[in-house]
Amino acid sequence: MMNHDRLELLREALPYIQKFKGKIFVIKLGGTVTEHSATLHSLAEEIALCHQVGIRIIVVHGGGHQVTRLARRLGVQQKIVLGRRITDDETLEIAKMIFAGKINTEVAAALHRLGVPTVGLTGFDGQLIRARRRHPQRIVDPETGREELIDYGHVGDIESVNGQLLALLLEHGYVPVLCCLAADAQGNIFNINADTIAAELAANLDAEKLLLLTDVDGILLEKGDPTTRLSRLTLAQFKELLASGRLAEGMLPKADAILGLLARGRTTVHVINGCRRNALLQELFTDEGSGTMIIPT
Repeated sequence: MMNHDRLELLREALPYIQKFKGKIFVIKLGGTVTEHSATLHSLAEEIALCHQVGIRIIVVHGGGHQVTRLARRLGVQQKIVLGRRITDDETLEIAKMIFAGKINTEVAAALHRLGVPTVGLTGFDGQLIRARRRHPQRIVDPETGREELIDYGHVGDIESVNGQLLALLLEHGYVPVLCCLAADAQGNIFNINADTIAAELAANLDAEKLLLLTDVDGILLEKGDPTTRLSRLTLAQFKELLASGRLAEGMLPKADAILGLLARGRTTVHVINGCRRNALLQELFTDEGSGTMIIPT
């Protein structure tokens, strides 16, 4: 790229930088985004740049791919129903090792190496998230049409969010890095969908944006075909798309989080390919964008 083109990109980015300075962004990292060190380092550079221009960032991460891989190595069978993992005793132990240990440390360290002050957290640190065990649910298999009662095991649903600690950290220039484990009042630990946590934090802190970083280029009308990407949707259009059954199963937990968040406030949601270099910066600081933006109205 010629120097002139680079300078034009800076001019294009300037109004967005001015608009977003001091605003809160919640960035959720999917497991595929944190799986490879080169991808994580590249993304950390983009997050660091956002932090440097004054955006207040909270990072939330899952790690389903890493849990599945370790479970396979240990011979622990996994079951996922409509995009949600059933968490038995052995899977919870794996989740604690992967979420609160390996991934949280690696994400925080990647940002730390770039000079970003980070604080690694779980949902039960500072009573950030109060959860309860999910009740067994009746689920209809979309392929067979048969109804089944599903016990999700150590999976939690969020009862309340206490954003005071996060607000305090943001005020003092820190980037909280939060994994998707929380607990109830008795200290029982639960696995909670990271998209759900990110959406709840965005609502609680009145975030400007929720950015869901996955391994696809936004919401696609045809699976695997990036040319069918939808660059912009309203909440009503997103509901229509969901009702049509055209969203992939892996998008269903994200869809629940997106619907709940947009129905409650003004936060804009973006679905971005976090594995593609500069996709985050392109989505935030250019007119063209790189993923799918979903707006409340």
